[in-house]
Amino acid sequence: MNLGVWQNRPMVGFHHVEVWVPDIDEAARDWGWLLDRLGFTLESTWTQGQSWAAGGTYLTLTTSPNMSAQAHDRRRPGMNHLAFEAGSPSNVDSIMTDATNHGWLPLYHDRYPHAGGGEHYAGWLENAAGFKAEVVAERFSAEETSGF
Repeated sequence: MNLGVWQNRPMVGFHHVEVWVPDIDEAARDWGWLLDRLGFTLESTWTQGQSWAAGGTYLTLTTSPNMSAQAHDRRRPGMNHLAFEAGSPSNVDSIMTDATNHGWLPLYHDRYPHAGGGEHYAGWLENAAGFKAEVVAERFSAEETSGF
């Protein structure tokens, strides 16, 4: 196999992320709402899962008979959270406002929208299954963000 063409190419991102969930129906409701709001498109569904695509990559939500536990704990070794590009600060605000009606609770709300620091405009959410998602605004200059 000739790998010469690939040796000088930088890695450019994820191909996909697979998240194992204990309840696909619950995951489809809360993750489905969030992924749709972030511009993902539902690409496929099957009895135990679904895949959502955006920007040349995809995220799969699925159950598995090989899961070693029924609960996700983001504080244990493994994935803590997924961070998503959410567009403008006003779009982050809109998602955060609507999230509680779709199975997500805000985290660090007392420091919103700068819990990650003064230059980082984002909101953090947690669903009933214990998964955490971060919705991040695109970076703007100080002048552009003075109204946020």
